[in-house]
Order: sequence, then C-alpha cells, then structure tokens
Amino acid sequence: MTEKNLVSNQFARKTKIYNLISDFSLIAVFIVEVIIFSRLSPYFLTADNLLNVSLQASITAIIAAGMTFVILTAGIDLSVGSLVALSGVIATSLLKIDASAGIVFIIALLGGLIFGASSGTAAGIFITKFKITPFIVTLALMTIWRGAAFVYTEGRPVWGLPEAFSALGGDRILGIPIPTVIMFFVFISAHIVLTKTKFGRYVYAVGGNLEAARLAGIKTNQIIISVYIISGVLSAISGILLASRMNSGQPNAGLMYELDVIAAVVVGGTSLFGGRGTIIGTFIGSMLIAVLRNGLNLINVGSYVQQVIVGVVILLAVLLDQLRK
Repeated sequence: MTEKNLVSNQFARKTKIYNLISDFSLIAVFIVEVIIFSRLSPYFLTADNLLNVSLQASITAIIAAGMTFVILTAGIDLSVGSLVALSGVIATSLLKIDASAGIVFIIALLGGLIFGASSGTAAGIFITKFKITPFIVTLALMTIWRGAAFVYTEGRPVWGLPEAFSALGGDRILGIPIPTVIMFFVFISAHIVLTKTKFGRYVYAVGGNLEAARLAGIKTNQIIISVYIISGVLSAISGILLASRMNSGQPNAGLMYELDVIAAVVVGGTSLFGGRGTIIGTFIGSMLIAVLRNGLNLINVGSYVQQVIVGVVILLAVLLDQLRK
C-alpha cells in the first residue's frame, strides 16, 4: 500500500466511529422532533404535508450536499445563494431564445450547469493558487454573482417560459415531486462518492490534515478545486429547479440560502474544522431543519420567533462540534 493510500485510509478509519455516533444521534433527535410535532398538530403526519416538507427541503438540501464536500476540506462556500439566482437567470434567459426548440431546452440547462462549474473552478483556483482564504473568495463571488444577476436582467424577472420547464419543478413521478426525486439521487450519489471511492477518502484526508495529505502525495489542490466545482454544479441544479418552480428567473432568488445550507451541514454533524462528517448526516440535518420550520408553521409560531429558534439550533450544533473537537 502506498503512503498516499495509507494516509487516506487512516483518516477514514479514525472518522468512521465518530460518523456513526453522530448519525445515530441525529436520527434520534429527528424522531423525537417528529413525535413532538405529530402530537402538537394533527396535520403534520399527513402524506400531503410530508411530501410538502420534502419539496420545500429539496432545493437547499441539494446545495447542502455540495457544501458538505467543501466543509469536509475545512473550506466554506458563501456564493451558493447568488449562484442559485444567476444560474436560474442564465437558464431561463437561454430558454427565451426559442421556447419551441427542444435543443434549446437542453442548452439552457447545460448553460446553468456550466456556469456553476465555472464558478466553482474560479473559487478553487483563487483558494489554491493564490492562497486566499475560502471565506474571502466566496464572499466576493457572492457579491459579484448577485450583482451580475441584477445587471443581466436589469432587476426584472425573466418571464414567458415554456410549460415543459415549469413541469421540471412542479410535476411528480409516482406521486413524488421531481425535485424530491432529484434530491434523493444527489444524496445517494454523493454518499457513494464519499464512502466508496478514492476521491472520497482524499476529501476526508485533506480536511483532516492538509499538510500530511500533501506530503503523502495527494494532489490537494485538485481535490479542493473539485469540491468547489461540485458545490457550484449542485447550486446551479437547485437554481434551475427553483426557477422552474417559480416559472421565472428571479435575480433575487436564493437570498440567505447560504446560511440555511451551512446550518443543515453543521446540524448534520459535519465539522467546520474539516475531516469529519457524512452526507447522511447532512440529509438528516436538512430534513430536521425543514421539519422544524414546517412544524412551527403548523402550530402558528411567528416567522420572527422561528428565526430565533433556528438560530439557537445552529449555535448549539456549532457548540457541540467545538466540544467534540
């Protein structure tokens, strides 16, 4: 076994028990949350409400899957909300070229995804080649992309889209909303990548100890750039789905999404210091926050109070992470 594989396998073994305990703890908290809200509201456990929770959670959960890769490398991506807006605007603008042409529909979707990948590549290069901290790089990109979305559309939504596009975010497959199906596919794929591939082991190794991973022969710069590309592409997917649900490209879409996404990842047990966490934990964290918001709405808790409660949950999750470290 090469030193590179030895280092990555050592990090994988060290985090395995931590991840299992973290996931089981989250499942227990999630079950308790479901029991509480099912007692407080008779509408909570209805099929329609549960499907609505999954639909509401799908947009931010897909982004959170990409953010998990980034945070596992001890990075952060604050540009995801702005990426949602600009990728949605780009896709819908391309659809306006000729709404009747099927090829344009594919080009429009690819246009949004390519932009997401390009943004992730730019972020990764600035972080690895120019040694600028991820917080500063992605904060700058957050501002740039949000401004670009407003400049490109002159502050107006992109309307008049084909019906097929709205079906992407509104139709169902076997009774399950399409965004929910895509969310499950994304999380299953991400779980396989992180747990069953060499790339996944390297992500954990880079986050656990960047210098040790570099000395072991892991191409750390490539890994870091790759995780930001993953984050960018998944943000673009969410942007396109959100634009489809609203049947328009909104330059102000995705406002404050970065906070909800980071909250889902941290509540899901992924360490902000890198090297520890699971995609399953992120999924549970996303559902936990979605159920919390939905349950509070059902029992008529005001939106301002909800912000306080969600903020307290995030703070407790970060505190727990700090104590574990």
